[in-house]
Parts: sequence; structure tokens; C-alpha cells
Amino acid sequence: MTSIFREAMGEDFDRLHPMLQRRFGMGLAAGYGCVGTGVMTSIRRGPWWTLPFLHLGRVRNILIPDVGTDVPFTIRNFPYRDPYGRETITFAREYAVRARPSRFDATMVLDAGRVVDYLGTHQHLAVDLRMRAEPDGSLLLTTHAQRFYEGPVGFTFPLLLSGTAVLRESWDDALQAFRVDLTVRNRVFGFLFGYQGTFTCEYVPATDAPAELKPRRHERRT
Repeated sequence: MTSIFREAMGEDFDRLHPMLQRRFGMGLAAGYGCVGTGVMTSIRRGPWWTLPFLHLGRVRNILIPDVGTDVPFTIRNFPYRDPYGRETITFAREYAVRARPSRFDATMVLDAGRVVDYLGTHQHLAVDLRMRAEPDGSLLLTTHAQRFYEGPVGFTFPLLLSGTAVLRESWDDALQAFRVDLTVRNRVFGFLFGYQGTFTCEYVPATDAPAELKPRRHERRT
């Protein structure tokens, strides 16, 4: 059994920088997770009319209206098996621009050869991810179809009411650290949210995730 990211990317995974292969090789079979600490050199949001999207997302740790520079942050990636038997990886990002910490939560599973990213505290939003290695060994991740789930209700979520994300992770040999760059845009309203930063990782033995990193509700549907 390989990591869900290697499984989804196939041979393209081997084109990633070796440090990215180690980071995204985490999982139940590998027996380790990853705790990153670093600094967001820039956290940005769009104009005032984007604030309703961001404040709505904040309720369930999906999007964040904060802005700042040189903000310390952590990202915690732990593998665990969810109640439906799926290997799951946490992506919990936390930083504090003000006194109240902000969290941007996601949990990822492998489904039919693709990675599905559940966003937020209740896995309301399921997003298809495409991941590819760039010529410089960095990882480019883009979001695509989105589905909303609440109780018995499930429907394709219109991108007109949501955002699409482009995330790039790379390894900086000179700095000996990872670089991350995220941009979220809406088709009509344009730029919604983004950040840039650097971080280092500690790899920790793990075959389960701390309870506070798991969603409050797991969704069977992908």
C-alpha cells in the first residue's frame, strides 16, 4: 500500500523533489505524519465585496478573512482511518493574526484514483483535486468539481458561488525549507484569498490523528 498521493499521481510522483516525495509519502503504510512550522510572509484577501464569502467560510474553517504579514503558522498532517474504512490525511493550518487563532481545515481521501478534499469541520464540501509535478520538482495542486453534502441533501456546488484554488508547494535548497503559495479565486468576484509562506517539517510516527484535527462529522459520499 502506498500513500494516497503517490497512488493518485502515479509515476508523476517520482518527478517531485525528494523532499516533497518524503512529505507527501506520509500515510498509514509509511507510519508517519508531518508537523510543519513556519511563517506566512503574506496573507491576503480580496476587496470588501469578497468578505461575505470569507466570513461564511470561517464558520466551518474553510476560508478566512484575516490579512497579515510575517504571521507564524503550523500545518499538521496526520494519517488515520475514518469510520468508513478510508485512509484519510488531515491538513489543519492554524495561525493567529489577532488574539483568536484561525483554522483552515481539510481532510483528504483517495477515491477512484483521485484525491478528494473534504473542506471544513463537517466535511460539507467535497472537492476533486488534480496534482502534478512541475519541471522544477514542485507540486501543483488545483481544485475542480465541488459537491455539497448536508444530511440527506447532496448536490454539485456551483463554482459561481465558491472559489477555485491553485496551490504550489516547493523545496528551497538554499533556505532548506518548503515554500507554499495558495490563491483562491471566484469566477465573478475574482481574487478571494491567498497566502505565501515557508515552513520546515518534523516527521512523527503516526497511524492515527489527534481528535482535535478530525472533522466533527465524516461524510460517506465523495
